[in-house]
Amino acid sequence: QVQLVESGGGLVQPGGSLSLSCAASGNIFKIYAMGWYRQAPGKQRELVATITSGGSTNYADSVKGRFTISRDNAKNTVYLQMNSLKPEDTAVYYCNAQVVSSYYSAYRDYWGQGTQVTVSS
Repeated sequence: QVQLVESGGGLVQPGGSLSLSCAASGNIFKIYAMGWYRQAPGKQRELVATITSGGSTNYADSVKGRFTISRDNAKNTVYLQMNSLKPEDTAVYYCNAQVVSSYYSAYRDYWGQGTQVTVSS
């Protein structure tokens, strides 16, 4: 089994910054892409940013230039640096990882428990 543990959410004023982290542990042979998604009240979960094991990144248009995703493959950890935060960034942020648990298995998607980010004055 694989666990993803997130940390770093909280309350911040508009224009402020927050940093999220997500560490994967358990039965891990290899991790392909890792990413962050978010879900605001009454809305569907949406992609925020993803990063491959090689470091290629992809961002939602709404966060380009403000958020930066990175990862430490040795620590099986992904990070999200969020700058110039806006009230519309308020949501529960979820970590995702595509994990392969053995040489012969396909990857499975795992999710963190979610961490609340609130941007408000």
